[in-house]
Amino acid sequence: MKKLLVTTAALLAINVGAAVAQETKSYSPYAGSEQPRNVYFGDTHLHTTYSPDAGLTGNVKLTPADAYKFARGEEVEAHNGMIAKLNRPLDFLVVTDHAEYMGIVPLIRESDPQLMKNEWGKRWHDMYKAGPETALEAALEIVSGSIAKGEIRIEDDKITRSVWDIMTSSADTYNDPGKFTAFIGYEWTTMPDGDNLHRVVIFRDGADKAGQVVPFSAFDSEDPEDLWTFLDGYEKKTGGEILAIAHNGNVSNGLMFSDKTVEGKPLSQAYAKMRSRWEPLYEVTQMKGDGEAHPYLSPDDEFADYETWDKGNLDGTSAKKKSMLKYEYGRSALKLGLKHEANLGVNPFKFGLIGSTDAHTSLAASEEDNQWGKLTSKEPSDHRAETPIIPSKTPGLTTWGFEQAASGYAAIWAKENTREALFEAMQRRETYATTGPRMTVRFFGGWDYVSADVNRPNFADIGYAKGVPMGGDLSTAPKGKAPSFIVQAAKDPDGANLDRVQIVKGWLDNTGTTQEKVYDVALADGRSPGAKAATIGSTVDVENATYTNTIGDVELATVWSDPEFDAAQRAFYYVRVIEIPTPRWTAYDKKFFSNEMPEGTEMVTQERAYTSPIWYTP
Repeated sequence: MKKLLVTTAALLAINVGAAVAQETKSYSPYAGSEQPRNVYFGDTHLHTTYSPDAGLTGNVKLTPADAYKFARGEEVEAHNGMIAKLNRPLDFLVVTDHAEYMGIVPLIRESDPQLMKNEWGKRWHDMYKAGPETALEAALEIVSGSIAKGEIRIEDDKITRSVWDIMTSSADTYNDPGKFTAFIGYEWTTMPDGDNLHRVVIFRDGADKAGQVVPFSAFDSEDPEDLWTFLDGYEKKTGGEILAIAHNGNVSNGLMFSDKTVEGKPLSQAYAKMRSRWEPLYEVTQMKGDGEAHPYLSPDDEFADYETWDKGNLDGTSAKKKSMLKYEYGRSALKLGLKHEANLGVNPFKFGLIGSTDAHTSLAASEEDNQWGKLTSKEPSDHRAETPIIPSKTPGLTTWGFEQAASGYAAIWAKENTREALFEAMQRRETYATTGPRMTVRFFGGWDYVSADVNRPNFADIGYAKGVPMGGDLSTAPKGKAPSFIVQAAKDPDGANLDRVQIVKGWLDNTGTTQEKVYDVALADGRSPGAKAATIGSTVDVENATYTNTIGDVELATVWSDPEFDAAQRAFYYVRVIEIPTPRWTAYDKKFFSNEMPEGTEMVTQERAYTSPIWYTP
C-alpha cells in the first residue's frame, strides 16, 4: 500500500510539473517565434544549355548541375576558358530553362538522327554547325520566327519529358535544406509578335510532384490566363504548390500591364483574382534593364533613369511609343492596380518585388566587378560591349552589349533556408529586389510606431507586433492617424556605403487619377531630408575602376509618417535604397582589357534595392 501511495504521489508530481512547465513563459524570447529573422539572397531566373537560345549562342556545356555548383560558391570554367566564381555563395537558385524546345540544342549538337528527319531540325542543325553567326540566326529564328508566332516547328514530347526529368532530379540532388535551396522551375516564353509576356514558373515541390506534369509552354497557349489554369490544375492534381513571376515589361511594348487581356477584352474581376492569386511577385530588375520607373513617367524622380531599355520590344522588331510606357514599369503598374481595384474590387497588379539575372550562361552573377553577361557571347572579352545583344534590322532598335545591366538578385525574409519557408515568403510578398549588392533592408508599416522604435535592438519584433512587413496590408485608418513606417537599411558587408533611403508613395486621388511622390526619409553624411537633397558626391576613379567608402553611411534607419495622408484614398508605399556611386561593369572591363568603350557607355552606377510595397485600403 505504501509503495502504491509513493508511486501515485510521484505521478502526481510529474503531472503537476508538466502542467507548470506548459504554463510557464519561456525565458528565451525566441522560443516559439514564427517571425522571419533571416534574409536569403538568390536568383529565381537562370538558363542553362537546355534553353534553345542559350545553347545556340554558345552555352554548349554548362548544365543545371553546373549552375547549382556555381551558385553554391564553387569554381566553374566558363566558355571563354576563364574560371568563374562568386564573391560568396547564394542561398537559393531556380533554374528556369525555356519550356519551348527545352533540350533541343544538345540533340542539334549531336546530330540526332530523329531530329535530322525534321525539316526545321535539320535547318537549325546546319545553321549551328556553320558557325557562331548563323547559330545566332538560328536562335533568333526560334525566338522570333517560331515562339513569337506561337508556331511549333518540332513537336516531340519525349524530348521535353527526358530533359524535364533531368532538371527536376538535378534540383532535388542539389537541394540541401537549411544550407542551400534548389527550386524546380522553368520559363513560359510567350511573346506575341515579339512583345514580351514571359513568366517564370516556380514549384514549391520536389520531383515526385513536379514530375507528374511537363512544362506548359507558349505552344500550348500564348494567353497568361491559360497558364494560370494550368497552375491551378497542377495544384489540384498533385496537392503541391506553384506560382508564376512576370518580368521585363520594359520590352513588352505595352502588353505586360495592359488594361486589356491578350484577347483584347477589358480586365474583369475574374481576371484580376487569377492574376493576383498566381503572380504574387514581379521581377523588377535584371540584365535586360531595370523596370522600377521611367523618366518619362516620373520626370520629378532624379533616380528614375536607371539601366533603361526603352527602344522597342524583345526581339527588336517593333519600336517603342511613349503611350506604351505606363503599361510597362513596376511603379506605374502598382498605380494602375489601385485604379483597377477601385473599379473591380480586386487589384490584379498587387505584386511584391524581386530581382534576378535572366543570365543564359548558367552563371548567376550580378556583381559589377564579376559580370559574366546575359549570353555566353557576352562573357568577359575585349569586344563584348560593342557587339549586339539584341540585333535588329530596323535602324535604332539594336541593343548593344554595353547596355546590358549587371542585375540582379532576389532577397527573401524567411524563417529558414528551405523550399517551404522561402516559397511561403514569396507568396506573402516578404521580398525585395536588389540590382546585385546584398543590402539588408527591413520595412514595416503600422499606426503606432514611434521614433524610438527603430533604435531598439528588437525593432523587427516591434515592427511585426505593431504592424505589417513589406508585402503587407493596412486598412481603415484609425481616426486622426496617418500610417508610420519603420525602415532600416544596411550596406552589403562587401560593398558600397549607402547614399539615401527613400519611400515611394503612389495613390488614387479623389478624382480617380493616380499620383506618385518620392520622399527622402534618411540621408547619409548628415544631410537632412528636404525638398531637394544635395547629391552625395563621388569617389569613383573610372580609369582604375575603384571607389572608396569615405562618403555615405554603413546604415540608415528612420521612422517616417506620411505627412500628406488622406484616409479616404487607396495608396501603396515601398522603399528604395540607393548606394553611393561605384564603377559600372564597363569600367571594370575597360581596366581589365585596356580597351575603349563605345560612345555613350555609362561607366558609373548607383546600385539600389526596392522593397515590396505595403498597401493601404480605406
